Amino acid sequence: MKCLLCGQTMKTVLTFGSLLLLRNDESCLCSDCDSTFERIGEEHCPNCMKIGLSTNCQDCQLWCKEGIEVSHSAIFTYNQAMKDFFSRYKFDGDFLLRKVFSSFLSEELKKYKEYQFVVIPLSKERYADRGFNQVEGLVEAAGFKYLDLLDKREERANSSKSRSERLATELPFFIKSEVTIPKKILIIDDIYTTGTTINRVKKLLEDAGAEDVKTFSLVR
Repeated sequence: MKCLLCGQTMKTVLTFGSLLLLRNDESCLCSDCDSTFERIGEEHCPNCMKIGLSTNCQDCQLWCKEGIEVSHSAIFTYNQAMKDFFSRYKFDGDFLLRKVFSSFLSEELKKYKEYQFVVIPLSKERYADRGFNQVEGLVEAAGFKYLDLLDKREERANSSKSRSERLATELPFFIKSEVTIPKKILIIDDIYTTGTTINRVKKLLEDAGAEDVKTFSLVR
């Protein structure tokens, strides 16, 4: 098997457990590529996992003032290796790379068995241009399903906006008609920056009747 990022051939090691359960424990990353990604350590904001803090960060304090209680989890930091990954996956359209973090996501998302998953959508225009929703790809590669509750109007991409512009942007997301809102929801996105997108969608779903809404992203 070859590493999905660098193409290096990796040795396959079959364990008794994987043979017994017919499970594939192979990683999609070689050890060299795996070591370039940085996991979030123990020192972080308890609400949004911003690294280097042990108390609530300024962003979370601002969200609290808006009546939004941040309850976010993530796995990795947005270092150069992760930036390069998203450049290839999200912007160059290398859809095969959706599998790179499938084992990490599978382990994390198993913790939310009582929750219904909702993926942050793309606008129809953005989807047509890219050809796929990068978050849907990550979730499906990890072996999970999600509810189709949300839609999005076209607007300038968040990645091209400044921090103040992201915080001030009117919410372009809306709930589709004739859908049932679950009581427990986990909203999933790829990257959490200021939390503008995912926390406002959280408030949208709470206002629609969801009682327990948590958020999750691959990267913080």
